[in-house]
Amino acid sequence: MSLDETVLPDMPAGLLPTGGQPLFARTSLGAPAERPVLVLLHGFPQTHVMWNRLLPALAERFWLVLPDLRGYGDSPPAPDTPDHAGYAKRAIAADVIGLLDGLGVERFFLCGHDRGGRVAHRLALDHPQRVRRLCVIDIAPTLDMYARSDMDFARAYYHWFHLIQPAPLPERMIAGCARDYLHAKLGGWGGGGLTHIEPAALAEYERCFTPAHIHAMCEDYRASAGIDLEHDRASRAAGQRIGCDTLVIWGRRGVVHRFFDPPALWQAQCSARVEPLLLDAGHFVPEERPQETADALLRFMAG
Repeated sequence: MSLDETVLPDMPAGLLPTGGQPLFARTSLGAPAERPVLVLLHGFPQTHVMWNRLLPALAERFWLVLPDLRGYGDSPPAPDTPDHAGYAKRAIAADVIGLLDGLGVERFFLCGHDRGGRVAHRLALDHPQRVRRLCVIDIAPTLDMYARSDMDFARAYYHWFHLIQPAPLPERMIAGCARDYLHAKLGGWGGGGLTHIEPAALAEYERCFTPAHIHAMCEDYRASAGIDLEHDRASRAAGQRIGCDTLVIWGRRGVVHRFFDPPALWQAQCSARVEPLLLDAGHFVPEERPQETADALLRFMAG
């Protein structure tokens, strides 16, 4: 049975305008003015369906917006440029803002996991007046993670250094064993295999792991290791910090917990309150602990 036939039947989806790069997105029925808006941003190597287990609980309280990021899922890729600017988190954050403008949404709650968390971080810096409260899941700030890199971190997160190599080498290497690579990523980082992923969701991730998607994902990571760091350094030099209350969720069995102190690192980048929540999970927290994640979002965003 497909996801559309189970948990997503009442969420229309399609390619929506942003004023620039269009995004494929799924939204709640009705008008966003009916209840507070919550935007959920997925990570690598997934699509918006990663949130499917949280939706029954969240949909009762929020008007939901679930986009596929540039080049992921059914969102078209950005044009290639030498500096990978099409995949800068600033550019993708602008996509999200344009999408919400088109939906008539001014202020909203925002949550991002993995790559989506990095987009959410940049969006909260570039558009502080739009974000009511923020949640980031199983990440530390990109600049801090690269600055902390050593042999142990590189072993655990080798994909950070493999995907940023010049095209087309990583793309060709991954495409040659795409299904095995995808399953290894989804089942790793403390996740203990694929049992936390619904078969219909796994089928969607497999559908959206083509050579074109793999190239977009590599470009995403190339941007993070280049232009995103430039933007982050400039923001820190200017004293720019997240201005809204922020919930930080991370997994006890994940790489982030092993090498970083997420609450301290995020508090250093936030002028408001940071609330920590450590869950018994690996990296893919929303799928491993959907009820606890949904409960935390409901409590924090409504506080």
